[in-house]
Amino acid sequence: MPTITYLVGPPAVGKHTIGSELADLTGAALIDNHLVNDPIFRAYGADGRTPLPDWVWELVERVREATMTAVTDARPEVSHIFTNYLSSEPEDEQFVQMLRDTAAGRGAQFVPVWLTCPEDELVRRVALPGRAERHKLRDADALRTILRTQGVLPAPPDALVLDTSAIPSPEAAQRIVDHTHAALSMD
Repeated sequence: MPTITYLVGPPAVGKHTIGSELADLTGAALIDNHLVNDPIFRAYGADGRTPLPDWVWELVERVREATMTAVTDARPEVSHIFTNYLSSEPEDEQFVQMLRDTAAGRGAQFVPVWLTCPEDELVRRVALPGRAERHKLRDADALRTILRTQGVLPAPPDALVLDTSAIPSPEAAQRIVDHTHAALSMD
């Protein structure tokens, strides 16, 4: 059975790293949020520090819509891994429901995974040099502001919650695989 795994967590929590490990383990297609964002971010000249104008996000939405059409119409056996930061704003819940509905429409298992990490560790990670090459947020003050003003969407009841400061990414990916297999055997 194909799966749609949704890795959600704040910036610098390790979504892409764990998603890559999970893709290596499962063969699923990784649809990292920067895969969708970067064509627009690069064209605009985003630097990971300067706030982006609203029109940039409107273009990102067009890329997201095209990506979701491809996922919806993907070959039946293809699994997907998505990564995203979702704020505690009620409208961000729509992204969880969209992927839940996409999975149901494809006959795939939906696997929500919420990644957590203490704020001081996120602040340390946000400054790591590798984040610059993928146009990721690198400003510690901006990260603190995001966490304090926007928060993180609470995990749904069926989510696997993992603290990325407590386990290495290969182990986190393996836990997701084990959780997915356990959920399948219960159905």
